[in-house]
Amino acid sequence: MDTDNGSGGGPVRLEGKFAAMAVCWLLGNGCLFSWNSMLTIEDYYVYLFPSYHPSRVLTLVYQPFALGTLAVLAYNEAKINTRKRNLFGYSLFFVSTLLVLVLDLATSGRGGIGTFIGICVVSGAFGIADAHVQGGMVGDLSFMLPEFIQSFLAGLAASGALTSALRLITKAAFENSKDGLRKGAILFFAVSTFFELLCVLLYAFVFPKLPIVKYYRSKAASEGSKTVSADLAAGGIHRQPEQVGQDPKQPERLSNKQLLVQNIDYALDMFLIYVLTLSIFPGFLSEDTGSHSLGSWYALVLIAMYNVWDLIGRCIPLWKRIKLESRRGLTTAILSRFLLIPAFYFTAKYGDQGWMIMLTSFLGLSNGYLTVCVLTSAPKGYKGPEQNALGNILVLFLLGGIFAGVTLDWLWLIGKGW
Repeated sequence: MDTDNGSGGGPVRLEGKFAAMAVCWLLGNGCLFSWNSMLTIEDYYVYLFPSYHPSRVLTLVYQPFALGTLAVLAYNEAKINTRKRNLFGYSLFFVSTLLVLVLDLATSGRGGIGTFIGICVVSGAFGIADAHVQGGMVGDLSFMLPEFIQSFLAGLAASGALTSALRLITKAAFENSKDGLRKGAILFFAVSTFFELLCVLLYAFVFPKLPIVKYYRSKAASEGSKTVSADLAAGGIHRQPEQVGQDPKQPERLSNKQLLVQNIDYALDMFLIYVLTLSIFPGFLSEDTGSHSLGSWYALVLIAMYNVWDLIGRCIPLWKRIKLESRRGLTTAILSRFLLIPAFYFTAKYGDQGWMIMLTSFLGLSNGYLTVCVLTSAPKGYKGPEQNALGNILVLFLLGGIFAGVTLDWLWLIGKGW
């Protein structure tokens, strides 16, 4: 890839674009792999804790920790060491996933309130880790190539698709064996633990040394960013204090409040995308879709279809011709998705499983597509530090939407006697 070196000396050749995209995809996977593993083995937790509505409670525990932590991090974004933030997040994912495995082995797969509280504590830890990693990575990648953030977001969706595929395989493999659900769950979290460790190593030792990543981080530092210095040092670039100073010709960076005011439509777009998605997925799909010929496979198939189409939706914007970039067009498309609420309600009540699978696929497709369109369009035209801040703000609204969505998800239980 050729790009201007910023000093008027002509373009420089940057290596490592596709390697960086691959690492971004893997890091995106790691950001949600553990949490998706917990969501995807809901059938095991429903079996262990039948009275506690785990598919809804675990999500409701996760979200306040994620949202509260990210609110603090986004407010202080300009002063936070991005490298330490992301490494802490991936390390916490690794330790928490290992704890789920240890907890299940220590209790020999028994239920009870003590075990459930332990699982809830781990769910809260996942929320704290997600706030560190998702906001940190989206902010970091916002001042690099749009393809990097798109790859990271595709990785987030791929984690859901991979965990769903793994869950279907383990269910088929262990369905007729004693403790089949538990064996599948243990295998799940063993794979997740290994994968989170891989992400820690990738971010610590591989990503900062890629030439194209070093170029964009150096560029952000020259524009006044103080969050990238540790990552530059890890890549072998030690900037002198005078190098990090802002160009006097450049205006001071916009404040977080100014960025929010200028991009309030994008922020509300992110909020509304996830309010709708999480008011249906995964709680409604796990508990409220009735009885069908697929039996215990039905909820797993629905969640798998959502995850696969979410991944496809995040890859579609790579084709520029069908990428939606109009601000008004994005808002119109996002508002029109709310028609899915009555569609799901009446399909669950009167439709068959084919219609429900089709609706769930569209929910995933539109969620992935619109998320990538908003997060890749919003940072255009800003300097590196502003793009980093804006990425954090948009992820904060995304998590706010998820929290509101999982809270509204309980409304589906009205009239069901709980």
